[in-house]
Formats: sequence, C-alpha cells, structure tokens
Amino acid sequence: MDDVLRVVLIAIGVVLALFLVVVGFLMWRYRIPPRGVVALATAGFYLVVPVDVVPEAVLGPLGLADDAGVVAMAVLFALRVARARKVLRDSGVDLTRRQRSRPRPGSRGMTRQ
Repeated sequence: MDDVLRVVLIAIGVVLALFLVVVGFLMWRYRIPPRGVVALATAGFYLVVPVDVVPEAVLGPLGLADDAGVVAMAVLFALRVARARKVLRDSGVDLTRRQRSRPRPGSRGMTRQ
C-alpha cells in the first residue's frame, strides 16, 4: 500500500508541475495578467480536488462535463482579460504600476496652518 501512495503522490506532483509550466508559458506568451492566472490556477485546483458538482462515480463520463466546463470558463476568462489588456496597451494606456511618491513631512506638500 505504501508503494501505491508513493505513485499517487508522484503522479499528483507531475500533474501539478505540468500545470505550472503551462500557466507560466501562457503568462509569458499571451501576456495574461494575474487575474487570468488566478482563474487558471483555481480551475486546476478544482480538477485535482476529488469533490465535484457532478461526480464521475455516479454519472461516469458525463461527470467530466463540469470539469471541462470549469476549465473552459477559466481559459475563456483569461483570454478575454489578455485581449482587453492588449487593446488597452495598443491604444496607448500605460499599464505599469508605479508607486506614488509621498511628500516628506516638512516639505511644501504638507504644510500646517
């Protein structure tokens, strides 16, 4: 039984590593923002967790429909976010986050009256 557990844990680790590689490639290739990555990671987590909305044990192959639906929705969401980001970037919107500089106490921006 110990060997079976070891094989299952290794298989889960391999699937998780492949998932992370795919997500990393998608982030790099399609410039998917973090919201899309969170959606993809959540869908991957849903696939790994044994609790399903439609269990495979009861409905057989039809039970995979909810898994496919979750993955499809996450991929579509990530692609829509990436397209919106591309449209904004192409139209000249600066998408980089910069820290606002705060005036130091005693400077002109923070005078007491």
